[in-house]
Amino acid sequence: MSTNISKQKREDLLNKIKEIRNYIATAPQDENTGNLLSYLSDLEKDVNGKKYGLVFEEHREKIDEVLDTHTPVLTEYKDLFIDNGGQMNFLIEGDNLASLKLLEKTHKGKIDLIYIDPPYNTGNKDFVYDDNFIDKNDLFSHSKWLSFIKHRLLIARNLLTKRGAIFISIDDNEQSPLKVLCDEIFGAENFVTCLVWAAGRKNDSKYISVSHEYMLCYVKSMEYLKANKIVWKQRKQGIDDIYKEYEQLKKKYGSDYREMSSALKQWYKNLPENHPARNHSHYNFIDETGIYFPSDISWPGGGGPKYEVLHPVTHKPVRVPNRGWVYPTKERMQEIISQNLVHFGDDETSVPCKKTYLKDNEMSTPYSVFYKDGRAATKRLRIIMGENVFQNPKDEEILENIIEFAALDNSTVLDFFAGSGTTGHAVMKLNADDGGNRKFILCTNNESNICRDVTYERIKRVIDKDGYTASLKYYKVDYIPISDRMYYEYADELLLHIRELVELENSVNFTCNAEIAIVLTEKELSDFMANIEAYGKCRKLYMGHDLLPDEVQEQSLAKHGIEVNIIPDYYYQDLQEG
Repeated sequence: MSTNISKQKREDLLNKIKEIRNYIATAPQDENTGNLLSYLSDLEKDVNGKKYGLVFEEHREKIDEVLDTHTPVLTEYKDLFIDNGGQMNFLIEGDNLASLKLLEKTHKGKIDLIYIDPPYNTGNKDFVYDDNFIDKNDLFSHSKWLSFIKHRLLIARNLLTKRGAIFISIDDNEQSPLKVLCDEIFGAENFVTCLVWAAGRKNDSKYISVSHEYMLCYVKSMEYLKANKIVWKQRKQGIDDIYKEYEQLKKKYGSDYREMSSALKQWYKNLPENHPARNHSHYNFIDETGIYFPSDISWPGGGGPKYEVLHPVTHKPVRVPNRGWVYPTKERMQEIISQNLVHFGDDETSVPCKKTYLKDNEMSTPYSVFYKDGRAATKRLRIIMGENVFQNPKDEEILENIIEFAALDNSTVLDFFAGSGTTGHAVMKLNADDGGNRKFILCTNNESNICRDVTYERIKRVIDKDGYTASLKYYKVDYIPISDRMYYEYADELLLHIRELVELENSVNFTCNAEIAIVLTEKELSDFMANIEAYGKCRKLYMGHDLLPDEVQEQSLAKHGIEVNIIPDYYYQDLQEG
C-alpha cells in the first residue's frame, strides 16, 4: 500500500498548529497573542495551498512600476495611416503589457485567435527584461521569464471568445515550464496539443542537431467547443501541387486516363521526401471526373450482402469482399456503377473499390507534426524588405493555415509579440485567398525601431505589392501620470485619447464616412448636426458624458437612424474607482 509522505507531513503540521492554537486560547490575551494567531492562520493557509503546480520567484518589471503611477493611453500617428479599403487593422507600438491592459478594455471576450512568438529565453540576447538582456548566468532567468509571460497570458485569456484559441511558439528552453504555467492559466482541460514544427534549422550541437520548435495550443473552453460541435479542419497541404500536375497531364495525354494515372504515380515517386503532396499519393487514379483513390467497398464489421456483380469488360462475376458489399441491394450497387463511381480491376479476379475523389476530400484535421523549411520565410521577407531586417521570422504560410482552421472568416486575430508582422501578413493573405473579412491587431515594442521600420513597413509593402484590400492605423502607447488629483481632473487629458479607444474597439476610422462617428465637445456636436446629411452611412454616434443633445437634435438623430452611445465607462473605470 502506497503512502503519501507529503500528505502525512501536512497533516502532522496541521495537528501541531491546532495544538498551539488551543494552548494560546487558554493563555492571557494581548497584542502578541493576536499576532501569533494571525501568523498561524497564514501558515495554515500555506499548508493547505495547492499541491501541484509551477513554483517560481515572481518578479516585477519596470513597466509594472510605470503602470503603478501612470495610466496608459493611445496616440495615433496619423501620417502612418494606410487607407486601402477593407477591414481596419491596428498596429500598437509600446510595451505589450500596457497594450494588453488597453485591449482588455476594448476587446475583452472578443478575440477568436491569439498567436504569439515570445522570446525563447535561450540566454543568447533574445530576452530583454527591464531593458537588459538576460544571459545564461542569471540565476533568476527562468523565474523572470515566467513572471514576464504569466502577466501577459492572464490578460490574453480574458481577451479570448468562448470559442477562442491561443497558439504559443516556443523551444526547449522554456517549453516544459510554459506548459505547466498554461495549464494553470487556461486549465489543463483546455489543452489541445503541442504542435511540432520541423523547420529544417541546424545548429552546431555536438550531440543532436535541433531542427524543431513547438507551438502550445489551448482553447478558452473545450467544453464550449464540444457542446457546439466546433471542429478544426484545414485544406490539405500539397493538393494545389497535385492539381497543377493534373492540369499538365490533361494537356499532355488528353483523355487517356490510364496514361495519366501512370504518370501521376511516377510524379509522386519523384517528389522530395518532405513534400506535403506525398501524404496524398494514394490519390493516384484519374478519370473524366478527376483524381481519386480506390477505397474499400465492403460492409463495415462484416455480415454484408453478397450478391453477384459483373465486370464491365469481361462480363464475368467479380470477387465479392469477405465482409460483403457496402451497398445493401444489387439495385443500389448498379446505380452506383452507372454513375461511374466504382473502380474495377483489369478483370474479374480483383475486388472492385469505391472511387473517392480528391475534390470531395480537400479538408482534413490538422496534423500535430508538420514540416516547413524555416529558411523560406526568411528569404521571402528579405525580398519584401530588400535586405535582412529580422532574424528567423515566422512563416506566414504556416500562420495562414492555423488562422484558417482555428478562426472564423470574420475573426479578430491578435499577436502581442508581433516582431516582423508575420501574423498581419498571414491574415491579409488568407483574406485575399478565400474572400474572408478577418482583422488583426499587432503589438510590439520599438526596440531598434522595429515597430516603425520593420513591422509597419512590411505591412505597408505587402499591401502595396500584393494589392491587399486592407487598412491600418498606427498607435503608440503613451502614459498620463496618476497623482492625488480626482478623476474629473484627468478628464480633459483622457478626452484627448478617447477617439483611439473607440476606433480600436469598433475597428473604424473616424476621419472617413463610416458607420460610427464620435463627438466629444459642444462644437463637434453642433458641427455634426449641421452636416448630418454628409454622414449618410453613420448608424451610431459616440458622445462624451457631459454632452446633452437638445430636443431638435434628438429628433434629427432619430430621423436619420443614428443611435447615440455614451463613451463607455470601462475605458477608465479603474481611475474613477481609485
